[in-house]
Amino acid sequence: MINKSIANLPLHGGKAPAWLFNRMKKLARQIILLIIKEYGTDEVLRRISDPFWFQAFGCVLGFDWHSSGLTTTVNGAIKEALKGLENDTGIFVAGGKGGKSRQTPDEIITFSEKFGIDAESFIKISKLTAKVDSVAIQDGYQLYLHHIFFTKQGKWVVIQQGMNESSKYARRYHWFSDEVKSFVEEPHKAICGDKKEDSVLNMTAIESRDARDVTVDLSRQEPEKLLKEIKIISTYNLPSRHKILYSDINPKNFEKILLTTYNKQPGNFENLLLTQGFGPKAMRALVLLSEIIYKKEPSYKDPVTYSFAHGGKDGIPYPVNRKLYDANIEFLKEILNSTKIEESEKAKAFKRLSVFESNKG
Repeated sequence: MINKSIANLPLHGGKAPAWLFNRMKKLARQIILLIIKEYGTDEVLRRISDPFWFQAFGCVLGFDWHSSGLTTTVNGAIKEALKGLENDTGIFVAGGKGGKSRQTPDEIITFSEKFGIDAESFIKISKLTAKVDSVAIQDGYQLYLHHIFFTKQGKWVVIQQGMNESSKYARRYHWFSDEVKSFVEEPHKAICGDKKEDSVLNMTAIESRDARDVTVDLSRQEPEKLLKEIKIISTYNLPSRHKILYSDINPKNFEKILLTTYNKQPGNFENLLLTQGFGPKAMRALVLLSEIIYKKEPSYKDPVTYSFAHGGKDGIPYPVNRKLYDANIEFLKEILNSTKIEESEKAKAFKRLSVFESNKG
């Protein structure tokens, strides 16, 4: 079973034209309603969380099978397809791209007021998953898209995407409630990526467990003490291979967040991440202290564990799980055969799926 999921995809400009998006929305609605009828609501979330199915689904709907825009457009199509049907489907979708992603808490509250959902828990999940993928994992990809799919029963999926400005690639992060045993240790559903980064601060790795504990302890100490130790570090001659430099730390800004964490006294790594104002630079500062002063090193290995966009036919960075891949394609074929859509649209969907299948490697 795949345990994590990140997909690297080339950035494509523009947006889906209205005629295409409207068709994507209608087809997405038919497919999802049929899955709910045949397999239940939970199966929809399980499928959306699966990066292979998600990619194949985007192809069926009519979008480029390997572009970054697939994530944005498919998520948007699902959200629009299910809008107004929440009472019938039991599925709620919040979030979006850019500024819309920051409206996620407000959307969850709206659902809560209308349907009696526990807004507080889902808002926490939304914020925490975003903090993990931008602060606990620092891989060079800036998050710009965030969606959360959830049910009254507490099941949820988070799909978010980040962009690397220099490489012009996007990376997608999948989360699924059924797979999460810890939000801060190996938490993702699966990992797909064609590009393995050389240096990634990965505080979610098992190897980072001690470093996570030390950073929490450090965050609870008096700021004056930590600032003195930061000054000591500034006199060190760090080796060129070191991943975090003293120049990455702004002592003035660091002091502000230390006052906050000292007053909050976060009890664990989750609470530290959720501390308002605690971002990537503060994390790097605490990690540097942990590593240099207390000898607790984090993992700097990219958590990517699966090659997706080109199928990984050369086994780089990891080989394809063909059995799972094929099972997802067959599931979509079965659903399409059962879906009440025009034969012409169905034929086009099958054609797009066959193109996607031929590119799996």
